[in-house]
Order: sequence, then C-alpha cells, then structure tokens
Amino acid sequence: MGATESTSSRIFSQEIPNSAAPGFGPIRVALEGLPIADHTCTLWENFKVGLGKSGNEQYLGTRSRDASGKAGAYTWISYNQAHERSERIATGFHSHLKVQRQEMVGIFSKNRAEWILTENACNRMSYVVVPLYDTLGPKVIPFIVNHTNMRVLVCSSDLVATVLSVKGECPTLEHIVSMDSSITAHQRSEAESKGVKLVTLTELEQVPDATVSPSPPTPDDISTICYTSGTTGDPKGAILTHRSVTTASLLLAKRADLRSHIIHISYLPLPHVFERAVSVAVAGLGASIGFYQGDVAYLMDDMAELRPHLFVSVPRLFNRVYDKIVQGVSAAGGIKKLMFDYAYESKRQGLAEGATTHALWDALVFSKIQAILGGRVELIVSGSAPLSANVKEFLKIAFGCRVEEGYGLTETVAAATLSFADIPTGPHIGTPVPNVQIRLADVPEMNYTSADKPRPRGEICVRGNNIFSGYYKDPEKTAECLSADGWLSTGDIGAWNADGTISIIDRKKNIFKLAQGEYVAAEKIENIYAKSPFVAQIFLYGDSFQSCLVAVVVPDPDVVVSWAANNNIPDGSNLAKMVARPDLKAAILKSMADVAKEAKLNGFECVKDIHVHPDVFTVENELVTPTFKLKRPQLKAHFQPQIDAMYAGLK
Repeated sequence: MGATESTSSRIFSQEIPNSAAPGFGPIRVALEGLPIADHTCTLWENFKVGLGKSGNEQYLGTRSRDASGKAGAYTWISYNQAHERSERIATGFHSHLKVQRQEMVGIFSKNRAEWILTENACNRMSYVVVPLYDTLGPKVIPFIVNHTNMRVLVCSSDLVATVLSVKGECPTLEHIVSMDSSITAHQRSEAESKGVKLVTLTELEQVPDATVSPSPPTPDDISTICYTSGTTGDPKGAILTHRSVTTASLLLAKRADLRSHIIHISYLPLPHVFERAVSVAVAGLGASIGFYQGDVAYLMDDMAELRPHLFVSVPRLFNRVYDKIVQGVSAAGGIKKLMFDYAYESKRQGLAEGATTHALWDALVFSKIQAILGGRVELIVSGSAPLSANVKEFLKIAFGCRVEEGYGLTETVAAATLSFADIPTGPHIGTPVPNVQIRLADVPEMNYTSADKPRPRGEICVRGNNIFSGYYKDPEKTAECLSADGWLSTGDIGAWNADGTISIIDRKKNIFKLAQGEYVAAEKIENIYAKSPFVAQIFLYGDSFQSCLVAVVVPDPDVVVSWAANNNIPDGSNLAKMVARPDLKAAILKSMADVAKEAKLNGFECVKDIHVHPDVFTVENELVTPTFKLKRPQLKAHFQPQIDAMYAGLK
C-alpha cells in the first residue's frame, strides 16, 4: 500500500518573475486568484451572505437526548432562527452588560451551537471574541482574562465552577454567562460573594422586541484574539482582524471547492483557528454545521447519525482509522483479505488517473468502511500536522472521496497551502492557496538555502491579507516573526518540489508539532526531565507524523553506580554495559515519570520511550555548541536509527 509518487509534468504553482532577494528565494503563488470585495471582509457580512442564501434552511445541529440521556437524532435551527437569537444575545450584551465596541468577550466551552451564536452576536456589535481552552495549562484562564482586561465570559455550565475557582485571580471579570440554564442557587450565591454576576444565556436573551441597532465591524477591526502555546512561557495572543479571518475562510473554501449542500461535523476545538476558519467558510456558503456530543469517544456514533459530507480532522485520528482498518483486514485473512487487496490495487491504479470511486469495489468491499464516517463523505481535509502519503492514499481509496492536506498556523488563520484534486498524492502539503504568497528564507546555520539543488530549501515565509496583525501587547514577539512589509516567518523549513508543491522537511526552532497538532516546547520539557537524578543529558524528539515523544538520555554515572549497588548488580561503573540493561531503563523511565507528574506535564508532553546512551554530548563530538546548547539537527541525524526503533516499538 505504498503512496503514489507524482510523475506528472504539470506545475501546480507559479513563480513571480524577478521576486528573489538576497537571502530569500523567489515568491511563488497559486495558478489562480480570487477577487474578494472589500465590503464582504467581515464575519458579520459573511454570516449575512449565508443567511441570504439559506434563511430557512438548517444551520446548526445538535443531538437530541431522551429522558435517560441517550443521544438521538440531530435537531436543527435555521439561519433565520440563528439570526434572531444572535440579535437577542447582542441586545443583552449591550443593554444588560454594557459591552462596548471592540471590547473583549470570552467564550469557554466545547463546540456547540451557543458558541457560534455568541460569536455571531459579537460580530454583529464589533466585540472581540477571545476563546479560552484548558489544554494551555491551569493558569491559562487568569492569564487571558487579565491580559485582555476581560469583563464578560460566556461558558458552559460544567465550566462555571472552574471559572469561579479562579475569580480571585481575575479582578476585571464582572459577568459570567452560562450557556445552560442548569445553574444552582448556590453557584449564584458563590458568584455574588466573589464579586461577579452569574446569569444564563436565556436570561440574557429576555430583551424587548426592539433589538439594539447593529454596530457592524470594518474589515480592519479586530475580530478575535487567539491564544497559542507555540512557545515557552505565557501564551501569545494572535490578533486576527475581520479581513484576515474572512479572507482565509474564502480562500480555503475556494481551494477546497466547498458547496452549499454540505454538512460539516464540528469537533476540532473552536478555539483553534483551523476549525474556526472552516466554520466561517461553511456559514458563508449557507451550508450546515452539526456538532459532536462533546466526547471524541462517541465521534463515530455522531458521524453515523449526522452523515456529513465534509470531515476536517488531524493526522492522529486518520492514523488510528488507518491502523484499525488495516489490522481488521489482516485479522480477517483468507478470501476477505485477498478480495480487499485486489480491490485496493484496482482502485489504486484508478487513483493514478484521478478516480476515487469504483462502482463495483465500493459496493462490494469499501461500503462498510465508508459507513464508519457516515457513508457520504465527499471531502476529507487534514491539517495541523503532516499526513503521511501512505495514509492519504489509503483514505482516498477506502473512503472513495477527495483527501486534501493543508498547512497553516494560527498566525495565517490556518490558510497557507492546500492540495487540490489535480495534484497527485505525495509527501507534500500542496501549493499556496489563492492570493497568498510564499517564499523560502535561507537558514545557513542549518545548511538550508533557497539556492539548493534540485530542491530550494529554507524557512517558509507567508504573506497575504489572511496574516495576523501581531501578538496582543507583545511588540517584541511580533517583531521576531512579522516583517514590516508583511512577511510572516513560520519557523518551519520547507522545500519546493519540481511540480510546484511544497514539503515540510524540518523545524527551525526547538518547538514542534505532534501528529494531533499539539505544540511541544522541547527545551522546557527537557529542563523538567533534567530534574530526575538519573538524567545527566537529554535530547527530546517528536516526529510530526507521530503522536508522542521519545528521548535520548545520557544517565548520570554516579547515580547509576548507586542504583546498581542498591540492586546488587555488578559492574555498576561500566556505563557502556549498564545502558543495555532493561531494568536500568525502567528505573530511569520511572524517575522521569515522577518528575513529569510533579511538573504537571500534559499527556502529549510526556516521553513514551527512551534510548539510554553511555556517551556525553560534547563540543568535540559536535552534538552541543560551545555554550552547551543542544545541536538538534546533528542529534537527530546521529540518533535517527534509535529514534526510528523507538517509534517502531511503540506501534
């Protein structure tokens, strides 16, 4: 089941003549542009476009529940109903909470209809939406509330207690609005005692029939501030204007060829711009959004009920689907496996000619697989981290649909590159989306230059109307990545392919993404693990095609000697011999797990396997700098066999 390599002579992006500059390669752009009228570049106008197309059609879907709490069919509100509720919420914000134009309003919940309704209300009045989510760490709520001087926070009822528990650290917070009516008298009393008013969204909507007049935004008004954990230290708030968000959404919709009939299942967190951009694109089309139950354990059940046409996810989930199907086929064996392999190869040959469906084989072999995602998915989009070419090809064949892969950051509102149907499957992330410019900057310290042959290589830089305006209250961090002429330096190392597609080949900084899209700050985690008495040196590594971390550990020889003596093990001073012992490795892993637990590392930040190495990283062996900083590219190259072995052992 190897991936189909491109043998096409077509070129899928174009170079702007004479655009190279010292230290930078030429600018490449999409083959096609997309005219965008300036007056449409606000999220309120985007919603009104969808409203005009699909006023009485279904917009937001939520699973109903019976008396026992069991999930049933989806129930829908139309665009007209959503418009009416958003107007009432906006009036409540204005009249009861006295929210002012461009004031920050927090939203803290899992994906649900009220999230979108609240956002629409904010867009109507030019409020700034500030999403919160707890995976950034326990201090994220007070930090974001204080950083934005937030007065109003809308959250689901299950998170009210969480917000109240940190109210003492949030002096600006005056109002908590629960999306649900299940608020107790005790919670209201507790809120009052802490100097904050707790109301429900339903109460907020109890306003006179005369709604407040809209105060619509301009394209250059701030629409949202998205906090990202891309570095060590406090989260950074990316400032996204209405122009940047709507532009990104329009470009993604154009490249993905989204249509108004589609139903999208919303389960990726809305605080992440990938899901936000898709949801905005769907709304502008007048299409439908169905929300998952809030627990990914039931995602496949939600998909079976919703039967979406669009499925946007991350490689980690697609890898699991791939592994489950392949293992199931292998376990079946016999005639079933023979038929699957024959059908797969037949469709694989058709795929080379652009065909993703086959009437016979889809009916006989792949229909049950396709039913896993509801049976009518037309487009799968993968983002947040690279998707392996093998898995991408498998998804196209097994699910009989287009599978496109995108690349973007919070700072590009998820839009930088995206593949499309004509591009053959391969280890790439597509081409620049329309209206976006990409160039490569030389990184001589890593031996990457835009003059490299046959593939120009360098740091990916992006420019366009989708690019963020900077980090909120952080001009220094902004200047580090955003140039005066609008170029965003991504920190990712890319290489142009002969067919005009681009591939990610490395990461400039010691921060990387895992397959599920989570950022990992290597140095921060290494410093935590270095607190283990066993660890003298550590090199942490995370492959963006994998969902977990591995590490190379040089143990402290004195601690090893002591451990050996305590366990009656001879030759404790012979480190070369000791590192081969499974019981030493287990002891080191146990110690590392203890310090990780004490430091409250997230699950994705915890090392799953280690290679114990006897020799110190030194300047002489070229694994550290003269100031003893790790030389990560050299360490990765030096320990590549051990890294590969660790990941293979974890499968």
